[in-house]
Amino acid sequence: MTQSGQEVVDRAISVKASNAEIIWVYTDIEEVPFNRGFYSIDLRYFFKVTLNVFTGVGRPTAVEGLATFSKKVILFGSEGNAKIFSSKYKQDAFDTQQWKKTNMPYAVVEVVEPIVLGEKLADVRQKNCCCDDELDLSSVPESVCRVFDDALVIGGEAKRAFVSLGIFSIIKLERRVQLLIPSYDYCVPQKECVGAAEDNPCDLFDRIEFPMEEFYPPAKCEFLEPGQVDPSVDNSCNRCRK
Repeated sequence: MTQSGQEVVDRAISVKASNAEIIWVYTDIEEVPFNRGFYSIDLRYFFKVTLNVFTGVGRPTAVEGLATFSKKVILFGSEGNAKIFSSKYKQDAFDTQQWKKTNMPYAVVEVVEPIVLGEKLADVRQKNCCCDDELDLSSVPESVCRVFDDALVIGGEAKRAFVSLGIFSIIKLERRVQLLIPSYDYCVPQKECVGAAEDNPCDLFDRIEFPMEEFYPPAKCEFLEPGQVDPSVDNSCNRCRK
């Protein structure tokens, strides 16, 4: 919780989560030993949760807090030993070389906004409170802390709010690969594009073939796909025979 929000939660008799949004997902990727092409991805989800805190008779107070969730997955990302060198242009300076050791894949996480499934208010002073999972604020990125208007606090609280969130995410590994795509030279037109002459439009009309097919509607058998047989049509139809 934030410092101001924790003061309200310590006097709360019940809480209700009203909103939850994803802030950031931290990813760390490492190769799996003795498993070529497989990589271990450590994920850390950071959520901003808004709670309606009831301290007595009257309207609830809206407070904000940080929720985290850790997950680990193993995915196949192939392998490669090529070193990649790239330059990035910077105005009025030398090009900065960005060097990668190898072309390791990078993790991509797609997450939709979480769904609030439940909430609970627990008194940490009670012995039966399961509050062993302490959050280390030093592990929270500074960019995540700046999302909140007040400083986050951990420890010394009288009550703690727990929320259950449902998330849908797609975790995948991506890497740059070389694709062989056939390319062709410029296609030079073989026929000349003849335009209409302002002084003699009849010359252009003489070059147009007479649309004979427009005057003779196609037969029923011509609408059939190749290999399809219509029992109502005589197979001796010379017009459809190729």
